[in-house]
This record gives sequence, structure tokens and C-alpha cells, in this order.
Amino acid sequence: MASNFLVEHINFYVADFNTTYHAILGQPALAKFMAILHYDYLVLKMPSHVGVLALWANISITYACETESLSLIKATDLSIQMASMVTDAKMVPTDDLKILALEPPCASAKSKEMKEVSLNLDDPTKTVKIRAHLDPK
Repeated sequence: MASNFLVEHINFYVADFNTTYHAILGQPALAKFMAILHYDYLVLKMPSHVGVLALWANISITYACETESLSLIKATDLSIQMASMVTDAKMVPTDDLKILALEPPCASAKSKEMKEVSLNLDDPTKTVKIRAHLDPK
């Protein structure tokens, strides 16, 4: 119906990325159309000659696009973190990269003074061994 059409010119930038929205309108454009956004219901409402005009989004398509966008963001963030780790690893001095020799066990580890303690009164097979004279280090 021709009486239900209105032409308004607005300037906007086109962003080359995949998103659930076909257009991202700023506050001046929304004010020009006297539009109200309802994010929870994914609907844009504005006045028209025959009443309120409502533009509804498809929730299943929106959900699929958002899921894809989030997985892309996670992959991008992971690759940035990996590149940062590689850069940081190249700055580590070579002396710090050497594997240290294992220290011999302390003398108290060879101590024979052990006691076996029951953990469960109903089941005598569940025990733990404790030792006296532990090295405070």
C-alpha cells in the first residue's frame, strides 16, 4: 500500500563482518524514525500511518549467528594469546631454559620410623603410613 511507505535518507557505515544484524543503527537514526528497540524480543517498533510497525527477527537464525560469532571470537583470542606466548618465550634467556638436575631425597625420607594408622574403623584395610622426624624444609 503506497500510503504506508516513507522514504528517509540516513548516512551509515557498512562493516564487513558476519553478525546477526543486517544493519546497526545509531541513536540519531533511531531518533529520526522514532524507533524503539526491544532487545529481549528482537523487535524494532516504530510509528506508521496505520499504527505501530514492528520488525521481528528470526530467533533461531540469530542464535546460530551468535554461536558462530562467539566461536570465531574464541579462536581469534586463542591465536592472539598463542602468538603472545611465543613472543614471550623467545625473550627467556637460554640459561633459564636448562633442565635442572634432580636433588637427592632428604635423609629423613629413608627413616624407618613409620606408623600405620587406620582411616576407617569399619574397614581395617584402609590405612595410611605416617613418619616421625620429618625434615622441616
